[in-house]
Amino acid sequence: QVQLVESGGGLVQPGGSLRLSCAASGRWISINAMGWYRQALGKERELVAAITSGGSTNYADSVKGRFTISRDNAKNTLYLQMNSLKPEDTAVYYCNTEAQHSGYISSYWGQGTQVTVSS
Repeated sequence: QVQLVESGGGLVQPGGSLRLSCAASGRWISINAMGWYRQALGKERELVAAITSGGSTNYADSVKGRFTISRDNAKNTLYLQMNSLKPEDTAVYYCNTEAQHSGYISSYWGQGTQVTVSS
């Protein structure tokens, strides 16, 4: 099993910045891809950014150039640096990871952290 704990959300003014963190704990053989998703009120959950174990990244078009995903494999921690935040970035942000266990792969979700962009 893998536990994911997000932190770093909060209220920020438009144009501001936040840094989200997601710490993974538990037991696994390897952590494969990790990603950040978000779900705004009344909308479906969507991928924000993802990063492979090798460091390759991809971003939603809406956040390209503003958000940066990174991971510290030694600390089992995923980050999302969010700059130039807009009101439309307001959502609950979830961390997701795919972990390799003995004989199977499972996907795990964190509990979510609220990001509110408002003046």
